[in-house]
Amino acid sequence: MTYSNDPNLNVEGPQPQLSLSTAAARNLATTTKSAPQTQEITSRWLLKLLPWVQTKGGVFRVNRRLTYTVGDGRVTFTNTGAAVQVIPQELTELPLLRGFDDIGVLTALASQFVQQEFAPDDTIVEIGQPADRVFLIAHGKVNKIGLGKYDEQIVLDVLADGDYFGDRVVVESQDTWEFTLKAVTRTTVLVLPQQAFEQLIDQSEALRNHVEEFRVRLRQPQNWQGEASIELASGHLGETELPGTFVDYELKPREYELSVAQTVLRIQTRVADLYNEPMNQTEQQLRLTIEALRERQEYELLNNRDFGLLHNADLKQRIHTRSGPPTPDDLDELLATVWKEPAFFLAHPRTIAAFGREANRLGVYPQSIDVGGNRVPAWRGVPIFPSNKIPITNTRTSSILLLRTGLEKQGVIGLHQTGIPDEYQPSLSVRFMGISEKAIISYLVTAYYSAAVLVPDALGILEDVEIGR
Repeated sequence: MTYSNDPNLNVEGPQPQLSLSTAAARNLATTTKSAPQTQEITSRWLLKLLPWVQTKGGVFRVNRRLTYTVGDGRVTFTNTGAAVQVIPQELTELPLLRGFDDIGVLTALASQFVQQEFAPDDTIVEIGQPADRVFLIAHGKVNKIGLGKYDEQIVLDVLADGDYFGDRVVVESQDTWEFTLKAVTRTTVLVLPQQAFEQLIDQSEALRNHVEEFRVRLRQPQNWQGEASIELASGHLGETELPGTFVDYELKPREYELSVAQTVLRIQTRVADLYNEPMNQTEQQLRLTIEALRERQEYELLNNRDFGLLHNADLKQRIHTRSGPPTPDDLDELLATVWKEPAFFLAHPRTIAAFGREANRLGVYPQSIDVGGNRVPAWRGVPIFPSNKIPITNTRTSSILLLRTGLEKQGVIGLHQTGIPDEYQPSLSVRFMGISEKAIISYLVTAYYSAAVLVPDALGILEDVEIGR
């Protein structure tokens, strides 16, 4: 191009191409590709850490010693505006009424409960007052306060939604409360006077017989866990007559059936035949499908209402935070519920972050430990593993689990069955289902699994953990 002294004539034109463009060159090049990526895959620590037990026949039966004490439950309520009522059938969650099925009597009993409201720091019952009422906590959090050795006040327990107290005092000879209950938050309770309960006993022979059977169970010899006692003698001298004994078992032990997660994977034959370089399309489709199936498996192990750990923890193994967010004191309390060789904590990543904030605020800095080459936080030497399958409620609360694992340790175990037909991974099969008239190949992908808690104290849960602060 020539240049002139006149600036209007110095206009550049299109430059000639001197070499092959990159856009054209890519037509001849083989690109380097990654395998298909997905954000759904997580570490799935629960699947890795649970010891898996071979379950022949698809059913695992948990045999236990006979327990005389009736298992505790949580009571559910219904409300119309500000008026709260207990659902009559839910009264059978009280140990006193467990197994009682006369709906007419339960309805009459539910109608006798009176609603009361308490503000924060209000006293609901006070130590030394007459113990003549049953209390159901419909909403709120309550501290159960007792007296220490030197008459100082100590918090014995924290009660919350669905808990109750006083259910035994109406059938036992307890004259006064042995503790004080004080509301931590605004609290709604339903109260049943002992007099109203005794009137219903007089009117219903079925209820009267049921209560008498409950009194008999309370008098049975039992150990500190409520199991039928094994009579022993120790420390004796000479020819002492030894007690006779036997170990009684539950007559109706619980059985866990293997659950299933399935899907049908479909692949076009043209895709499977022609587009397999550099990656096999069928293998990649199958890999991502199995990853999603394993994610669902871990979700079910935690959330399934039949066998999921969040729903199968004993009510005596469920505790509440003292102040709301998870603190070192709360995790210590959780360790006290699973104190026999605890294996690991399991919590949502946001819950772990909330615990870290509370620990930092208190000037406590939890250490991390090495687990298989991974650095994970720990408390008292027990690792804390993340799982996003633990739900977070709309009110920004979640739960922290603590497990003891293993068949020999009477802990929590996973259940599966290996050696199934067309097994692709342990207890996971990929079965060819044929080719349709539309030239689509179908594979049935199936995973079998479940989980069992061998004894109640193998699993503890810290509930209603606030993570939004």
